[in-house]
Amino acid sequence: MERITARHGATIVLHSSGAGPGVVVVHGGGVDITTYRRLAAALADRFTVHLYNRRGRADAPPRTLPYTFDEDIDDLAAVLDHTGAGNVIGHSSGGFIALTAALRLPIARLALYDAAISIDGSFPAAWLPAARAAADAGQIARAMALTAGGINTHQATSRWPLPVQTAICLLFLRTPIGRMMGDLLPMTLDESALIAAADGPADRWAGVTAEVLLACGATGPRYYAPANEALARAIPRARTLLIPNSGHDAVNRAHPRMVDPLAAFFGAEMPEPQTNPDALKA
Repeated sequence: MERITARHGATIVLHSSGAGPGVVVVHGGGVDITTYRRLAAALADRFTVHLYNRRGRADAPPRTLPYTFDEDIDDLAAVLDHTGAGNVIGHSSGGFIALTAALRLPIARLALYDAAISIDGSFPAAWLPAARAAADAGQIARAMALTAGGINTHQATSRWPLPVQTAICLLFLRTPIGRMMGDLLPMTLDESALIAAADGPADRWAGVTAEVLLACGATGPRYYAPANEALARAIPRARTLLIPNSGHDAVNRAHPRMVDPLAAFFGAEMPEPQTNPDALKA
């Protein structure tokens, strides 16, 4: 465990493990780094994996209000600068942060899994006002049910009556992961609203120069795959990957079908920069 100084003097606690080229993980919303420990362990025999909690979670400093993703990008910049890593994994809203950062920071390789990036309205957002109202009223189970149903549109449970979904969430909130997600739900709603507000065409990401792996799970929400395809057409050095038998939490479960493609992506030799033959003749 190592403490580094971010912008404006905030302290970021870096949790690093393994040996080899550095890989920084930008975690998703609603959780902290504890759910990514399995991924770090699975990659640690080939890479040095750097985990850190994003603002407002566990050992991280509080968010600065009003919250924007710029603070997350500044923190990622500090982590990359300190570690010298050029490889980044972004999951869910962490994927949005990482891809936005790739427009500004020297990221060489970027692997995204179920990145919450809205392309021409692809990210569902109609559920947000009701979820926010419920959370503001202290009805966390109802807000969680509205959030889960709104995001997980592929699941049959999203079409169940809201009281039934709320009762399930009440039980979920009694579990350790449920309590964490309930405590962090207001921040999840903040992030979801920012992602929805950033909706636009895929070519807004055309300036990303990193090599990008756009992965999603075959059994997760259906909107990730077409968004990834659109991004792959816009980003010069991007490709897509559909991982079988994998849902939104597959990156946390760290099954070999998830870990092996990530290891291959980050472990491959970097291609030689292409030379313009016409420039040599000039």
